Amino acid sequence: MDPLLEFHLAQTRRQFFGQTGLRAGSIALVSMMGSRFANAAPTAVHQPLPGLPHFAPKAKRVIYLHMNGAPSQLDLWDYKPQLKPYYDKDLPDSVRNGQRITGMTSGQARFPIAPSIFKFQQHGQCGRFVSELLPHTAKIVDELAVIKSVHTSAINHDPACTFVMTGSEVPGKPSIGSWLAYGLGSESNDLPAFVVFTPSFPATGNAQALFTRMWSSGFLPTKYSGVALRGQGDPVLYVKNPPGVDAADRRTMLDGLNKLNQINYARAGDPEIQTRIAQYEMAFRMQTSVPELTDLSKESKATLEMYGEDVHRSGSFTHSAIMARRLIERGTRVVQILHRGWDQHGGLPKNIAAQVKDTDQACAALVMDLKQRGLLQDTLVIWGGEFGRTVYSQGTLTKDNYGRDHHPRNFTMWMAGGGVKGGIEHGETDDFSYNIVKDPIHINDLNATILHLMGIDHRKFSFKFQGLDQRLTGVEEHHPVKAVLA
Repeated sequence: MDPLLEFHLAQTRRQFFGQTGLRAGSIALVSMMGSRFANAAPTAVHQPLPGLPHFAPKAKRVIYLHMNGAPSQLDLWDYKPQLKPYYDKDLPDSVRNGQRITGMTSGQARFPIAPSIFKFQQHGQCGRFVSELLPHTAKIVDELAVIKSVHTSAINHDPACTFVMTGSEVPGKPSIGSWLAYGLGSESNDLPAFVVFTPSFPATGNAQALFTRMWSSGFLPTKYSGVALRGQGDPVLYVKNPPGVDAADRRTMLDGLNKLNQINYARAGDPEIQTRIAQYEMAFRMQTSVPELTDLSKESKATLEMYGEDVHRSGSFTHSAIMARRLIERGTRVVQILHRGWDQHGGLPKNIAAQVKDTDQACAALVMDLKQRGLLQDTLVIWGGEFGRTVYSQGTLTKDNYGRDHHPRNFTMWMAGGGVKGGIEHGETDDFSYNIVKDPIHINDLNATILHLMGIDHRKFSFKFQGLDQRLTGVEEHHPVKAVLA
């Protein structure tokens, strides 16, 4: 039987007339005041929650660069020159200390140490040690807060990626982008508050699946889900009018459909009907805003060259990076770029070089571009994966080749802009980059920091679901990382 029909049949006479009278009266009032509303200033499409932000924000928007598959901190950021004499020696039991490892290396007879084959040099006024793999990012280290002591409890990709993006290993929770869109809305009436890119990656990359839960709204209303812009063909499917239908026809059709949806909402009170109305309206606006967004013809030659040769290749990481800047420039609150192929269990030296070549220049260009336009000061840029990689080799170890397994105990992320103290390094690992010895940062401490920079007290930012006040940072005690705040 239809649940809605059952609901109506179960109502008392008093409930029926009480609800119907109020709703019918509201519809009549709107009808009588229609002309007044037509002349009023347009209401913001993505409005913030009342009372948010809790305090003056340092950042107004977020660009999250997620390197899906887990980049090796040992080969990019966590410089360990003292490891060279340990080449092919077993990892000491005192370092591992019985900690769990994955099924992919648990059967190995030994755990031979694999020092990075890549050279590190100091860069910037801060003197940050950076791998030779990152020549472009090395130029912006004075803008970065490099956090070397991030840790997670998840040891496999799917739960770890879910944890990074939602603050929980349990599926069904909202992503951080959805939380921010829900709490703060956005300044654009013509583009979504939260946009996602899933760019192409080198053929040598070992691709992990990307699940929509990484940008979904979970138990929040679905209008706060990230909108994924496609890299090939139309950025948004079916947003264009079909042949023979012009904009005026589409407007007339939407007006009629919206009236029917409003009547249905008055009957059922289902908030998802309002979401449907909002999505239809946003799609109509995007018919104009998306083509303008993706048109790079007005970008300067210097800007395009700064991003690199892939900037015109739709679907590339580089193209996604410049799109991210253009989106936040137009009022979008959160942009997320998820780049795959970083899961290097074997052949790491060759494969990580290809991954970095695909992303390094664009990451640095994005930060420099934002700074040149005066946007970096209130735009928070975040780079990182879901966990780190082991110091010991998975599989055969040679002088110029090795693989690394998953390592949740510590990994490196960086943040820039939006109230972050540039040129600093926070946290410290042991001589084997296996355990944290100073200033551990849990993933939800990082999420609390992001919310803090956006003017939100994570302890006061919740949504009632299943009888609980659900939070991005969960129920355990977490705190913003004050050491990285400017």
